[in-house]
Amino acid sequence: MAARALLDNQLVEMATGEGKTLAVAMAAGLAALAGMPVHVVTANDYLAERDAEALGPWYTALGLKVGVVTARADSGARRAAYGRDVVYCTAKELGFDYLRDHVAGHRRGDELRQRAASLDGRQRAVPLLRGLCMAIVDEADSILIDEARVPLILSRAVDGRRARGDYETALSLAGGLEAGRDFQLDPLARRVTLSAAGDTALDAAVADLTPAWRNRRYREAWVVQALSALHLYRRDRDYILRDGKVEIVDPTTGRVAAGRSWSRGLHQLIELKEGFEPTPANATAARITFQRLFRRYHRLAGVSGTLRESAGELAQTYGLRVFRLPLRLPSRRTLLPPRLFATRAELWQALAARIAGLRTEGRPVLVGTDSVADSEALASVLAEAGISCRVLNARQDKEEADIVALAGLRAQVTVTTNLAGRGTDIPLGPGVAALGGLHVISCQHNGARRIDRQLLGRCARQGEAGSSETWLSLESDLFRRRLPDAWRTRLGGLLGRPLGQGVADSVARLAQRLEEAREAGARRRLLREDEDAERRLAFGGPLE
Repeated sequence: MAARALLDNQLVEMATGEGKTLAVAMAAGLAALAGMPVHVVTANDYLAERDAEALGPWYTALGLKVGVVTARADSGARRAAYGRDVVYCTAKELGFDYLRDHVAGHRRGDELRQRAASLDGRQRAVPLLRGLCMAIVDEADSILIDEARVPLILSRAVDGRRARGDYETALSLAGGLEAGRDFQLDPLARRVTLSAAGDTALDAAVADLTPAWRNRRYREAWVVQALSALHLYRRDRDYILRDGKVEIVDPTTGRVAAGRSWSRGLHQLIELKEGFEPTPANATAARITFQRLFRRYHRLAGVSGTLRESAGELAQTYGLRVFRLPLRLPSRRTLLPPRLFATRAELWQALAARIAGLRTEGRPVLVGTDSVADSEALASVLAEAGISCRVLNARQDKEEADIVALAGLRAQVTVTTNLAGRGTDIPLGPGVAALGGLHVISCQHNGARRIDRQLLGRCARQGEAGSSETWLSLESDLFRRRLPDAWRTRLGGLLGRPLGQGVADSVARLAQRLEEAREAGARRRLLREDEDAERRLAFGGPLE
């Protein structure tokens, strides 16, 4: 049923463990037999390699060739892979290869251009892609919605000698300004606004600097970026330090966003803030959003465990309908009432007691937290309580498949950041099903309800036993961004009273809906800006 819906250009919602990988392979195989090149788009390099290898015998039996494209592949390997019947790749690598072809001059109608060029002895490089014929997107909401918040930008290195001095000057000027008086912070929109007092302070501070810094627009652009680096981007939440580098943490998946950097000098300013040598500055050579990229496919389909909450946006943006596949077996998941605590410290202590009780029963426990810092703070509290656990966050992202695969063993405790889109099964150890199965505790309050559902759906697969619950703190990032301090104080006072927990949970859902609306609006604005930029630059050859 799922494969048929994919071939009908639909998005399919299938519960975790119901066979998404196999459904995608069936649809891709049939489309390729019809002569259509198929791109199977996955969430990360590991899944692309795993699925291409595991399903190789299936495609071989059909007389088809399968390829895989990862970040490690050179241009020759990429071109060869894209030349095969079915190619497994990540959305990021696919998008950048499309941009590389565009920058190299490969656009619609290039066959005629190449033939014309060959008549006078000129040869042009063969493009990486054969075109955008059919894409089947695994973890479709993660790629088509969450990752669509950031455009793909193909950059080229520029001379950074002058920029190094600008970074240092900007940080020095920003360090002399006072929050609330000289500038206002909007953490929700990640925006800094200079006040009149801030402008006056900067006028005095730049009096002895070069003329460029006395230009108000020039210095404001630099100082605002420096203030953002100092006050809006936090270590172990937005990025980690590893191997002498600043590495961005994807807010949706909790993984390191390999190869990604912030633009307009922000990344270099954060590197200087952390005491690192700034990487070379880059200039934009080409850019595209996932919204525009995937709408260019002749046929587009996708599959995920959580799509219904975003059905309206997916239909409006991509013209795709969501088909909800019924469960093969009735669900045996037990959903326990949510709990809310005033502080993180209270939450961690209560969690330690809860986990100790579950371990005594022999049940494995999977805990999802908001950030790298939260996962490590909880692990520390558990260690003090004598509870051993395995931690999976952006620091251990290379070991994620092994850690997640062992999370269902008897009495195993696993503390993670966001598990959305990881795509790795959690098999139950011997005898665990009889004990009640895997227990999932969500301590993260994501900006979208479907991402919460992805974590809670890790238990009770294919009719197995399992249970889940949500435990939150009023100090979580979403509450801090969405609820005024006075509201959080009043909610904290309700927690010990009858019905107080229900009221607090309702407010939590309200905060989440507000965040969902804000994120959807940001994606719409990004798409409009991308389309406007293409129209303005159409004389230079739009992306086709």
